[in-house]
Amino acid sequence: MWTREIPFIDPVAAATRLRALPGLAFLDSAMRHDPLGRHSIVAADPFARFRYRDGRATLDGNPVAGGPMAALRACLEPYRLEPGSEPFPGGAIGYLAYDLGAALERVAAPARRAGLTDDIALNLYDTALVVDHAAGTGRLVATGFPETADQRAGRRAERGRGRQAGDHHRRARAEARLARFADLLGGAEPPVPAPAGPAQPLVWRSNFDRQSYEEAVEKVRAYIRAGDIYQANIAQRFVADLPAGFDPFALYRRLRETNPATFGAYLELEGLTVASSSPERFVRLDGRHVETRPIKGTARRLDDPAADRAAAEALQASVKERAENVMIVDLLRNDLSRVCAPGSVAVPTLCGLETYANVHHLVSVVTGDLRDGLDALDLLEGTFPGGSITGAPKIRAMDIITEIEGDARELYCGAIGRIGFDGALDTSIAIRTVFMDDRQAVLQAGGGVTLLSEPGPEYDETLAKAARVFEAFA
Repeated sequence: MWTREIPFIDPVAAATRLRALPGLAFLDSAMRHDPLGRHSIVAADPFARFRYRDGRATLDGNPVAGGPMAALRACLEPYRLEPGSEPFPGGAIGYLAYDLGAALERVAAPARRAGLTDDIALNLYDTALVVDHAAGTGRLVATGFPETADQRAGRRAERGRGRQAGDHHRRARAEARLARFADLLGGAEPPVPAPAGPAQPLVWRSNFDRQSYEEAVEKVRAYIRAGDIYQANIAQRFVADLPAGFDPFALYRRLRETNPATFGAYLELEGLTVASSSPERFVRLDGRHVETRPIKGTARRLDDPAADRAAAEALQASVKERAENVMIVDLLRNDLSRVCAPGSVAVPTLCGLETYANVHHLVSVVTGDLRDGLDALDLLEGTFPGGSITGAPKIRAMDIITEIEGDARELYCGAIGRIGFDGALDTSIAIRTVFMDDRQAVLQAGGGVTLLSEPGPEYDETLAKAARVFEAFA
């Protein structure tokens, strides 16, 4: 891997300039938080594209044998790097849709699927910008992957002549890529219009109204009374038609202003764009250390400071919200125990308070040490999808979610993030997330239902979670 220091650049400006290249990926710490919001990563011009859909894996459209994780592992293996100090030394960036869970566990199939998303969509990037907000620095990194056919032939010829093949071919490619990215980032910023919404307000259509959502809450409570589950997350799916010429990047710029989050993301994929302002880490692997940060418990922010503090204190004291959080912590302890060393799983933070633009949340932290012989993809396979957005027990809760919601969740409540060529992993839960093609935008919002849930407030909570995203379209 090769690096080049560049003058500090705002990551939005960097993403704007790198949009000149295809396949922009912007992992954005719009809400500053050390260590959660310390780094932003901007990558573009991927050298390969991995997709998994309908039980079939492909790399650049060519079939790859095996299940989703085995196929992805085979595609990443040629580019493996030794772990180092870089937050992201190149690797895969993209998403894993919630519906991937059906390929990993035996769960019911939804009645309807719009088909907007793949089950996995990951682009492989050899060059990226890493912005360190705490240090106020910017650094370009390049791996030199992949070698061209001529470079591979030259390497084979060197070996055939008995000489040790060096990495000068990769170095040459890496230095050329660093120079190109530096030129783009150092050039004049292209004109960008003010982030504005469509001329007419979008009309959002939901698969629930208040009555049907409240009935769904009661149905979950009936399942709990029957002993099927302890809780389940039920979500509304909102869909709106987009006007011609709609600019999704302008939407994302507005979204990060109205609802800044530690795990913001903007992804440009073939035929699909993703804009996310997620506050929740799904799972992180750093070396052998694993961390997940489930959110359970939400209270709406209030304009009056005293009332806002009282709302936060009431959330922390809520028996219902704390019970919901603790149940999910127990589920995640079990999930991590599937892949972590015995005795290593711990809960350093239980029901801690975190405050965001429009809500307060209760957040816990569950950690562990990944077992020897396992890697980031084993970790994903053992824990996906996240327990905080399914329920407990997870598999039964997933079946109940599918029965009640009817529509496939697609990207919602899946994961967005990066898998480094060094084996590191960091992903968020895909909540507060819009995905869109050139015709329509989809946003989902939900909440955990327990026996103590009241149907009316649960419906209101989904609207509170969606409100700032709706505002970004206004």
